[in-house]
Amino acid sequence: MTNVNKNPHEALFNPLSLGPLTLPNRVVMAPLTRARASQPGDVPNAMNATYYAQRASTGLIISEATQVTPEGKGYAFTPGIHSQEQIAGWREVTDAVHAAGGRIQLQLWHVGRISHPDLQPGNVLPVAPSAIKPEGSKVFVSAESGMVDIPEPRALKAEEIPGIVEQFRQGAENAKAAGFDGVQIHAANGYLIDQFQKSGSNHRTDEYGGSVENRLRFTRMIIEAVKQVWPADQISIRISPTGSFNSIHDEDPIETFSALARIVEEAGLGYLEVVEDSFQGNHENGRPEAVIDAIRAAYTGIYMGNGNYTAEEAAQRIAAGRCDLVSFGRPIIANPDLVERFQRNAPLNEWDQSTFYGGAEEGYTGYPTLAESQ
Repeated sequence: MTNVNKNPHEALFNPLSLGPLTLPNRVVMAPLTRARASQPGDVPNAMNATYYAQRASTGLIISEATQVTPEGKGYAFTPGIHSQEQIAGWREVTDAVHAAGGRIQLQLWHVGRISHPDLQPGNVLPVAPSAIKPEGSKVFVSAESGMVDIPEPRALKAEEIPGIVEQFRQGAENAKAAGFDGVQIHAANGYLIDQFQKSGSNHRTDEYGGSVENRLRFTRMIIEAVKQVWPADQISIRISPTGSFNSIHDEDPIETFSALARIVEEAGLGYLEVVEDSFQGNHENGRPEAVIDAIRAAYTGIYMGNGNYTAEEAAQRIAAGRCDLVSFGRPIIANPDLVERFQRNAPLNEWDQSTFYGGAEEGYTGYPTLAESQ
């Protein structure tokens, strides 16, 4: 007899071992820029701690993108992990999440060309693998200026690149001091690492450009540097093979990202998060299954899918072996108790996109739980 009371999302609630962590479910909080760090200094604060702790019932929290250096900043009010004040602020966040029974990793970030001189120390041009302007892209500079166009960046000199790799290593070190359970390398969405990876933004003719191997050299160096700080199974990486956000593209994402998947496989990282579909414009015809297949053929570890998933699709793809975890963005912004709502097949709060970036408690810590709604 069929169990008519069986939860249609059952596959989401199986535990999963992830390095030293045991995740109680497969629902992950995606890294979500919210632009609410305290000023001056881009320092995480008590409101941030409340926000993350509210969402501690997820299997894992990945923090918002966090710059590893002042030069890595591309938007006002985003947090960093390069000062003692920032480390202390993040410690308040991790303590709150752990006290609520959760697990949290820090996402390490450098925006590269997706910045503006007004956000850069000394008001200099932002850096990139090549001096190519990201057409149509804008960044948020200040409440007064709002969103502004991005200028043509300065191409990094080869001798500067090891210094940026060291900034990622130091960021990983600082994340450990701040009490995180691991780190994620942000290699997606058109930011610096992705700019090196993809052929459309990397026109270099030295050892960091041209062939797939050369374009992935920077990524490989960062992985190896972070492994000096954290065990491999406490490190992950986020990629967006078909992503077009921030005016970026790759001529052959199957070749490029299956090669990157092999690097991740060899490095033994804890998991690989793949942005498959994005409200910021990855593709229009469903998930890029051929690219996903190529990545899965090259990578046998834990695979996290991301991008506009419903609970139903997430459960179906996990049950079918298409992914092991799913990270949710907008639904978890609006539903701090998203796991409970999935378990009870309850309706979800609607998100307010006007409060995604900047501001205070409204649209941040104020969304009601099921218990508060009843």
